Amino acid sequence: MSANAYATIVAIGIFVGMMALMGMVLILFYSRNEERVRQRLGQTRDAVKRGLTPARERPIFQSLARRGRALDQFVDSKGETAKLLIQAGWRDDQMRLLFYTLQALVPVVLVGLTLLGWAVGTGKLFRPPMIYLVLIMAVILSLLLPRMILRSVAASRRERIREEVPLFVHMLVMLYDAGLSTRQAFANMVREGGEVLPELGREIQLVLRQIEAGGDTSELLQNLAKAMEVEDLTSIVGVMRQVDRYGGEIREPLHDALKVVEERQALDLRERVNLVSGRMTVVMVLFFFPALMLFIAGPAFMGIVKAISGAGR
Repeated sequence: MSANAYATIVAIGIFVGMMALMGMVLILFYSRNEERVRQRLGQTRDAVKRGLTPARERPIFQSLARRGRALDQFVDSKGETAKLLIQAGWRDDQMRLLFYTLQALVPVVLVGLTLLGWAVGTGKLFRPPMIYLVLIMAVILSLLLPRMILRSVAASRRERIREEVPLFVHMLVMLYDAGLSTRQAFANMVREGGEVLPELGREIQLVLRQIEAGGDTSELLQNLAKAMEVEDLTSIVGVMRQVDRYGGEIREPLHDALKVVEERQALDLRERVNLVSGRMTVVMVLFFFPALMLFIAGPAFMGIVKAISGAGR
């Protein structure tokens, strides 16, 4: 490799190192200024009392989280992140701080690893025209990777909530038959059904707190259905809202809605079984069928070969 190329790599390394060092210095500087202002305004003690984060550890992560939030607003113009955080169960300040911190750090890490790989690889894999394309891809991937992880976590939790809906309806019908109201039924579920409904129970607990604070039950149930975006839960909540608003018997409407939910889940299960059957057919054709043909036709083929070779002699 030529001396000019080595000099270019060293210069890039020094430049990246200086930029990283300057970034850390700026983060520390702004963090200290922010901490001083908060101490003057008397907000630090309140934050520590609420159990958010220790006062000494919070400023740096807050600075990173603000930059991550700015990046997220640049990528997400429709406010999807807030809904995904709720669906994933990341409502507390700690998890939001962690997500936005990762949103700020992932681009720096991926771009840095790309430059490091190009420098260590002496530019053989990625020539100067190609390295620009790789950097652009790294930036795009780093901006979308936290959102992809969040979507995966939210989808997994929605699926778990969907599986808990039939048991939730059975418990609800049983508690209604015992003469309990909606608030009392939710309180009983939170108190005794936490292990049975681990995911849906957390959402019911939040709804129960808002009901006890004076919120409207129908509106809170509607907000729950909109936030979770689980079709089965939306159907059950619609029945509960209708009965809560207009009154009447709730047992039969819930049973009818439960039948629809169970039929829908049965159809989804059949679809999954059909997909698995198709995949197993592909596996059998690729691996089992050739082995079976060798086992069945192999001796006959070897016998034909021996007979032809013996006749040739």
